[in-house]
Amino acid sequence: MQVFETIEALQNELAHIKDKSLGLVPTMGALHQGHLSLMKQSLKDNDHTIVSIFVNPTQFNDPKDLEKYPRTLEKDCKLIEELGVDYVFAPTVTEMYPEPDTRVFNYPPQDEVMEGKYRPGHFNGMCQIVSKLFAIVNPTRAYFGEKDYQQLIIVKRMVKELGFDIEIVGCPILREKDGLALSSRNSLLSAEERKNALDISGTLFDSVEYAKEHSLKETLGYVVNRINANTNLELQYFEIVDADTLLPVSDWSESASIIGCITVFSGTVRLIDNIKYKS
Repeated sequence: MQVFETIEALQNELAHIKDKSLGLVPTMGALHQGHLSLMKQSLKDNDHTIVSIFVNPTQFNDPKDLEKYPRTLEKDCKLIEELGVDYVFAPTVTEMYPEPDTRVFNYPPQDEVMEGKYRPGHFNGMCQIVSKLFAIVNPTRAYFGEKDYQQLIIVKRMVKELGFDIEIVGCPILREKDGLALSSRNSLLSAEERKNALDISGTLFDSVEYAKEHSLKETLGYVVNRINANTNLELQYFEIVDADTLLPVSDWSESASIIGCITVFSGTVRLIDNIKYKS
């Protein structure tokens, strides 16, 4: 496995495999089995695989969140190498942003709701870095986890509108045995906070069964009330939306594909999750 810190060195290497298929797994590091599942899929689908590790400052609207985001490059590289990945791209901030990126990406309504509402500028920063990585690496395919479902939808739209010839592959959420969605932020949870966080996935799972006999509005209330019943959790939002437009729906018959998206604070740690009701 080769590790590159500069764009020039990476592109010189990739020039040697330009006739081969190349999978890109963009990450911010602090890798877990969810990330590794994306890499395994890329290794299966492509001749070569590259993993990027870059904590992108432009997608953090809270400086404190950026500061405390876990950084474990040495451990990450070991995990990646054990899988048999070919390349790691781990640039510095100055390498990726030698000057400020002033590009503005607008993809309404998908970037205005949910995360877009509560994290202003987040998706613009995400599109900045992902578009940069796509231009640098020029992959055949790029892999994103469905836990960040809204991000996946926006990346697909960006690729289409900017004309990138890249297949975007969404990979299923990986969970701990007790149901907690894998996330780099889980490492920030105390034992008690992690225990409380189990109510998030547990409530979502139960709501799928509840929805079979109840209206969409009743299901929405069921989830909100159960999360609020745990005084150690703080619900930021739960919305049941069309899986393509990400706009709220009011009845199960309104769309053929419906997903519930949730964000909850356990202590100071912000956790996101989702569940499919119709697909």
